Amino acid sequence: MSPLIAFEGPEGAGKTTQLARLDRRLSAMGQRVLSLAEPGGTELGEAVRSLLLGGGGQTSPVAELLLFGASRAELVAQRILPALAAGELVLLDRFTLSSRAYQGGGRGIPQIWLEQLEFWVAGGLRPDLTLLLDLPPEQGLARAARRQPLDRMEGQGLQFHARVARVYREAAAGDASVVLLDAAQPQEVVAERIWEQVTSRFQLP
Repeated sequence: MSPLIAFEGPEGAGKTTQLARLDRRLSAMGQRVLSLAEPGGTELGEAVRSLLLGGGGQTSPVAELLLFGASRAELVAQRILPALAAGELVLLDRFTLSSRAYQGGGRGIPQIWLEQLEFWVAGGLRPDLTLLLDLPPEQGLARAARRQPLDRMEGQGLQFHARVARVYREAAAGDASVVLLDAAQPQEVVAERIWEQVTSRFQLP
């Protein structure tokens, strides 16, 4: 199957911007690319996105985890697996590592629960490469606040986001498929580092 590349990182790190840049560059080469964002990408996923990110109400950590998991299961079945089987390179704005960082690190949900849910919703599917854009939480939240009103997850507070960032960095230290990138650098520099990682790991047309 074609490569599956995930963009991960804390709020304001530039995941969406860098994913779009990579999509344009790959498409210009003639590569067939499908870009998706979590939660979203399906009717169910968009409903979950509106519920969990757009709302200001309280949701229990377990309910939050299960809603994100339902969205991911639908995305894998309806969009990701068919695209990979058809030879499309898939770019994801967040995937399973986000659950470990946000619901595990941020909310304190036990790792064993996260591993079990990951198995059920993704069926063992893992990114071939995860590009982890690293940025201190206070810088990322300041960036996010300048961009638009903070959504529900962005507004969780600095301590929450510090725990998220710690789990992300631990993942990069323990997994060769997760590449840590300094998101404080200029966008053009980050984009070139991403391009180097992608072209060195995959044979592209």
